[in-house]
Amino acid sequence: MPSHMKKAGGFMQKIPPNIQHEIQQYQQMEQQYQMVATQKKKLSLELSETTLALEELQKETDTVYKSIGSILIKVNKEDTKKELEEKKENLDVRIKTMERQEERLLEKLKTARAKIEEMLGSAGVQAG
Repeated sequence: MPSHMKKAGGFMQKIPPNIQHEIQQYQQMEQQYQMVATQKKKLSLELSETTLALEELQKETDTVYKSIGSILIKVNKEDTKKELEEKKENLDVRIKTMERQEERLLEKLKTARAKIEEMLGSAGVQAG
């Protein structure tokens, strides 16, 4: 969003109410996009940790322990491997969903921005 659209001072007062409404909608979509991007980053980090745990588990031939709160519990290696693989699949699906949401929001933002710029031009409001 161009900085001239974010100013709440004199410039926004010159903009017709219908265009102000479109700008507010745009800003809400921008916030939604940021939330999706942040959530996707968290999921990607969790996926990296899960992948690393699986790799380490493959190397381990001895007893495997799992951290539960502040204690370590002896666990079955195969059960733990299966659990981590399922978690990894779940994270993959969730990340793909976030990516699709991100793409849709980016497209909506692009369309909304063009609409706002067109409306500003039609209203004779100078941008910037």
